[in-house]
Amino acid sequence: MNIDFHNHRTQLVLTALAASAATAGLLSAYTTHARQAKRIELDREVRRALASKPGPSTSSEPPSPHDIEVRERRTGTEQIGRHVGLEYDEELVREQLARNYVFFGEEGMAKIRNGRVVIVGCGGVGSWAAVMLVRSGITNIRLVDFDYVTLSSLNRHATATLADVGTPKVKCIERTLNQICRWVQVDARVEIWRKESGSDLLDDADWVIDAIDNITTKVDLLKYCHDKGIKVFSSMGAGAKQDPTRIQISDISFTMYDPLARSVRRRLRLLGVGSGIPVVYSTEVPGDVKLLPLPEEEFQKGDVKELGVFDDFRVRILPVLGPLPSIFGLNIATYILCELAGKPISNPLPVKGRKKLYERIYRDLLHREQKLLGETLK
Repeated sequence: MNIDFHNHRTQLVLTALAASAATAGLLSAYTTHARQAKRIELDREVRRALASKPGPSTSSEPPSPHDIEVRERRTGTEQIGRHVGLEYDEELVREQLARNYVFFGEEGMAKIRNGRVVIVGCGGVGSWAAVMLVRSGITNIRLVDFDYVTLSSLNRHATATLADVGTPKVKCIERTLNQICRWVQVDARVEIWRKESGSDLLDDADWVIDAIDNITTKVDLLKYCHDKGIKVFSSMGAGAKQDPTRIQISDISFTMYDPLARSVRRRLRLLGVGSGIPVVYSTEVPGDVKLLPLPEEEFQKGDVKELGVFDDFRVRILPVLGPLPSIFGLNIATYILCELAGKPISNPLPVKGRKKLYERIYRDLLHREQKLLGETLK
């Protein structure tokens, strides 16, 4: 196709196209510049707000974000993310959550951002659930755990570093959540959940996540939520497992092969709770992995149960492959986000019926092939 560049109409069209391209480029550049300017101004306001708080200072200049982080890690203060009275630009919030808005839509994201989640147990499973819930738009989250970060926590915890060893797990997660999303409201409770005083921690929750590894407390929590009509999602055993393809979401009544799920299911039935609690668990049959042994000198000191932090809590280390608890936590976060947004996962496939389902699909496939080919297939 030949274009006559000397034609007056052609010149007008080309001029219009060039002008449109130039205008689009200028608008894009202006938008990018405006967003960068907002980010810079917001960072300045944050630094001014933090610098105005009482505390030792050797310089008249506001501290840099790096200095603030180092100071917090060393002294245990909670300066990062504590932007009291400082509003985060809604345009920046929506940009940070843009992919989620595309997926869930305006109405779904409004429900997510207004949702309140309580996580009881903030180790390998709970920490990953917390991080992904906040990254996806949850604004109000409460973290409940009495435990502290240890060196052995670092192979699976979502936020802990070497600098966090010896600090409460909930405080470690709180700091990271505030760094990810400046608008998040985190209520970190360094305490253990007890059924006698559980209402203060749970009654305002839209969803509760049970990531407790003590069976007595776990059953108490699930029973309490069931009786009070509080939605709860429970994590079963991620320890001593290695196959991520066997991780499932189902109702507690459909669980199988998981020793912890079996014990929880039986205890709940005795308490009158047979179903209605979604869980994440693994159908992998545990192998010959066992609890790490205690040194002989510990047994010589007397009853090893006295070494536990609380009664009924294990005193030996359960071998855990780091990626598995994270997958459990991500399953939980995904399920709750979809439920809050009104876009629930459609009928998670119970493992117990999967074999029969495959057999039915196979028979249907054979029948269709017979009709198409007009002959009997074996």
